[in-house]
Amino acid sequence: MRVLIAFDKFKDSLTAAAACSAAARALRSRHPEWTLDVCPLTDGGDGFAHILTAAAGGRLQPIQVAGPRGGMVSAPVGMVALKQLPPTVSAMLALPAGLPAAGSLAVVEMAAASGLALLPPEMRDPWQTSSYGTGQLVRAAAEMGATAILIGVGGSATNDLGLGALGALGLEFLTAEGRSVRTPVPARWPEIARLGEEVFRSIPPIRIACDVANPLLGPKGAAAVFAPQKGLQPGQGGRLDSESARMAAMLCEHCGKPPSLADAPGAGAAGGFAFGFLAAARARLLPGYALVAAWLDLESRLAAADLVLTGEGRFDGSSLGGKGPGALAARALELGKPTHVFAGQVALPKERAGVLALHAISPPGEPLEEAKRNAAAHLTAAVQEVF
Repeated sequence: MRVLIAFDKFKDSLTAAAACSAAARALRSRHPEWTLDVCPLTDGGDGFAHILTAAAGGRLQPIQVAGPRGGMVSAPVGMVALKQLPPTVSAMLALPAGLPAAGSLAVVEMAAASGLALLPPEMRDPWQTSSYGTGQLVRAAAEMGATAILIGVGGSATNDLGLGALGALGLEFLTAEGRSVRTPVPARWPEIARLGEEVFRSIPPIRIACDVANPLLGPKGAAAVFAPQKGLQPGQGGRLDSESARMAAMLCEHCGKPPSLADAPGAGAAGGFAFGFLAAARARLLPGYALVAAWLDLESRLAAADLVLTGEGRFDGSSLGGKGPGALAARALELGKPTHVFAGQVALPKERAGVLALHAISPPGEPLEEAKRNAAAHLTAAVQEVF
């Protein structure tokens, strides 16, 4: 029996690698004769740099950068030789012709520098959080000689349109009197009357891995859909959306981009980070799960498996939206592979689950914080019981 074990993270509890390890240990305790293929997943958030860099035989360089609300955090830049990338990944990156074949791709993880998990609940406030540290990672990658940069933008704590990161890359934010606004978090946007300078031309081509299709503004935009998850208080969404619209128009005018860029699918990703980098840093968006699947060779690994185990912290309707464990499970079923999903919480109607075997690992009634602390033990016990 060959088993593919491919978990994503259990948010605020287990990394993808830790979840995979717990499931693998549980299976080995029951069936030591089975062959296990352990493959941590990433949706562009926590673990993105580590997982992709390790899979391609690259190296990680820790960098000290600003956290989402100040202070310093250590975040990695992964450096991967372009020649080590699978051909399908190289094709998806669609890098400009003429780049050196011996070059390297830097892998940057927004969650490691500007992520929600870096802040305790009482410090989560998208009016006050900045993506500046992610910009510092991009700048460090350029200074390390990267030929191109890939950014995973999942798990962010920000709704600053990427302006903090763009500020680390050369963009200036000025008051009507010409004073610099050095921390352009949304709470300070009313002070900003105009922009100055531009992103350094030395920054190499940027690609953003993103599965979010939301526009920047409106009822399906960043402020309405994602900011409440980042600490936005009820009733503040309209004001944040209005302020975002003003700053977006200012950025488009400064960079010579049409205002319609705010309507682009994915522009609302990571609190508008994608929009800011599309407008000012010549970035392009890539389908995140498809990129990760190609990078990790999931199609071949699924084909070789007799059984598939996957999961994440919460498995619900959004999990079936074309990314992560949901997409993996759907493809596994298409290939006729028995598939088990283990999650802290399962909130999926039976009619949508189809033939998926769903397992909620948290005991009924256990408080959420306690369930998070016990996630590894619960996952181990659940896998041992099922198998």
